[in-house]
Amino acid sequence: MPKLIESLNNLINSDTFCSGHKNNQNDFTRKRILPFHSLICLLLNMNNQSYQTELDQYFKVVNHLEIAERFLYKANLTKARAKLKYEAFIELSDHMVHNFYENFQFQTWHGFNLFAVDGSTLRVPDEKTISEHFGAWNSVKGEKPCPKARVSQMFDVLNKITVDAIISPKSEGENELAAFHFLKLMPGDLILLDRGYPAHWLFRLILSMNADFCARISCNQWKVVKKFYKSGKKEQIVKIGPSPVSKQKCSQMGPDQKLIRLRLIRIELETGETEILITSLTDTEKYPHKVFAELYHLRWPVEEDYKALKYRLQVENFSGKSVHSVYQDFHAKVFSKNLTAVIATTTREKIIQKSRDLEFDHQINFAQALSKIKDTVVLLFNRPLENIIVIVAKIRKIFIQTTESVRPNRKFQRRHRVKQKRFFFEYKTNC
Repeated sequence: MPKLIESLNNLINSDTFCSGHKNNQNDFTRKRILPFHSLICLLLNMNNQSYQTELDQYFKVVNHLEIAERFLYKANLTKARAKLKYEAFIELSDHMVHNFYENFQFQTWHGFNLFAVDGSTLRVPDEKTISEHFGAWNSVKGEKPCPKARVSQMFDVLNKITVDAIISPKSEGENELAAFHFLKLMPGDLILLDRGYPAHWLFRLILSMNADFCARISCNQWKVVKKFYKSGKKEQIVKIGPSPVSKQKCSQMGPDQKLIRLRLIRIELETGETEILITSLTDTEKYPHKVFAELYHLRWPVEEDYKALKYRLQVENFSGKSVHSVYQDFHAKVFSKNLTAVIATTTREKIIQKSRDLEFDHQINFAQALSKIKDTVVLLFNRPLENIIVIVAKIRKIFIQTTESVRPNRKFQRRHRVKQKRFFFEYKTNC
């Protein structure tokens, strides 16, 4: 883990990285109190309070002060972050994800990297430029339209890592955003998809990357699926052809338009509902029918991850009032969440050992883990390697101590309409 932090530090401090992620070549050339490296670290600190409070807290942590002192004013931060491209955080995330799969021990399913793709929406600040860029959703109660962005991620459900994340205007469809994720697929990846995603052209795109998929599909979506549903069969090999829309998408994206040989699987749920899955895993001996109910259920952590983003990290609590700041905040918080998850994976064996003496298996309390990374992330990127080794050891220890039991077969009714907390700049903490 310290070597990963060191490599990220080297990247942030490199002239190439700085040159590639500043808006003007004259930016970050003069010696400032908040240089390029410090600005990156500040924005990675999961900020949810006012500019001035976060600035004062940052310098308090970096300088080991007993109480906060005033080094910069919020106007300085506003000017500095306008010079920084948000793509810096995307490159940092890509670097960390690549390093994770190259150098860390990670979990797989039957040898596959198990990814789920899912989308959501985020409330963005109610500013004219932001609303015009991302779009606004009409309120069902006749209130003022609510500015929202569409977000999508490709998520490693076993290791709790966001492999790729996108925030975009709401005019972008979930399937189109998923296609961008799929361009990063590698052989040995298996994608789990919900009912809104099945489409011939998306399946073709996944297969063109030598990856595989398993998706839930509506029993009325295609004739061949409807026929299978009515047949009562447990599974069946079918061939799926492209619709006119899929032919057009295939022409745009590159995959061919040939028929796809796929497998339909019927799952009878405990609720009495019938679930139909469609998959490219057609080898019935290697992947028997019985493994698919559990396989699709493994998709659930991507839903929980959105909960963590919205309610634990307060990703909708944006720190700025510009389109640029929205992109920066989103990708910075995704990186910090991923960093927490990567550290968490290194504690897996210790927690398994801990569980042997307990009634139930245990897992990390991720909400607590995120709270412990706040301010710690600043130290990780502002201390020499020997200090980083100590800091990582301490944070791993507290992760192992802060666990919760995993009680099998617990079920809760899903709450589809949960009132979300709204954030207003006028009422930010410690303004």
